[in-house]
Amino acid sequence: MTDSSSPRKALVVGATGIVGQTLSAQLASRGWQVTGLSRSKTLELPGVVSIQADLQDPEELKAALAGIDPELVAITAWTRMNTEEENIRVNGGAVRNLLNALNPGPVRHVALMTGLKHYLGPFDNYATGVLPDTPFREESPRLDKPNFYYAQEDELFAGAERMNATWSVHRSHTIFGFATGNAMNMVLTLSAYATICREQDMPFIFPGSETQWNGVTDVTDAELLGEQIIWAADSENGHNQAFNIANGDAFRWRTLWPKIAAHFGVKWEGFSEAPRPLATQMTDVAPLWRGIASKYGLIEPDIDRIASWWHSDSDLGRNIECLTDMNKSRKAGFLQFRDSTDNFFNYVERYRKANILP
Repeated sequence: MTDSSSPRKALVVGATGIVGQTLSAQLASRGWQVTGLSRSKTLELPGVVSIQADLQDPEELKAALAGIDPELVAITAWTRMNTEEENIRVNGGAVRNLLNALNPGPVRHVALMTGLKHYLGPFDNYATGVLPDTPFREESPRLDKPNFYYAQEDELFAGAERMNATWSVHRSHTIFGFATGNAMNMVLTLSAYATICREQDMPFIFPGSETQWNGVTDVTDAELLGEQIIWAADSENGHNQAFNIANGDAFRWRTLWPKIAAHFGVKWEGFSEAPRPLATQMTDVAPLWRGIASKYGLIEPDIDRIASWWHSDSDLGRNIECLTDMNKSRKAGFLQFRDSTDNFFNYVERYRKANILP
């Protein structure tokens, strides 16, 4: 990419998500002119202009994107459907519609965020059959089963070639981050759970599998992911490549869980005999959270905008070790990292300062 006296332009798709919000703020802080695209919400961040359009509506997209002319396009959005066939149709189609709606001339790089289902398989066939060994490496062949991540990649490759642009794919693990109005966030979900446990004098029970409790795992900091996307857009070594993105360390939940409990002042229980999902533990807690929000003067009384029990259950309930290799990214020149334990508690304190947690 070339320097210019005028601000560089970026389009962040899925701007209200945990990664989209983070990346939008990072780009704006670096002087980029940022447009954040979402389907139904606006993003209130300094230096970010929000637009709304449905990725399934090509004509609406073209109208919304007219005159935007971004240099960097970052796709951080996806929609979960009931079947993988529908996931492929909707999410592959979203990438195709988006890239078709853009004026191809100004676009120089398109970044796509995906995840570890690239290695583990889709929701319909999750962690079944022959899987690659951990730590997962980018050179592993695609699994022999339909996967919407593959459909998104194929649309990315075709669209980038048509636009004469470079591309990058960023495969993240469970994301730790700071975002408002977005519940698919393990830090905030577990923090809300711990808060409810403290208020109700309940034990803080690990909801997941024995494998996740005892096994080694890693996570992805949303800010680290944003840094990698920006690096890939500007680095020749980042062009036309897929990269894993994780913090670069590893931990066990049996070690981190007691630390979270101590931070919130609650008693804890680890894995015992079978998973105890949050979706079951936290049934009908909406009135309870409204009471907590009122008691402490919190800005968000709706637990559904704070916590996503099913999402954390899916990550913590896996019966397979999930660990990613970061060597390809390091060899290419991206050397940033995070300490995952510090990462978790730093975000807890940010949520407290923002009056989202007590």
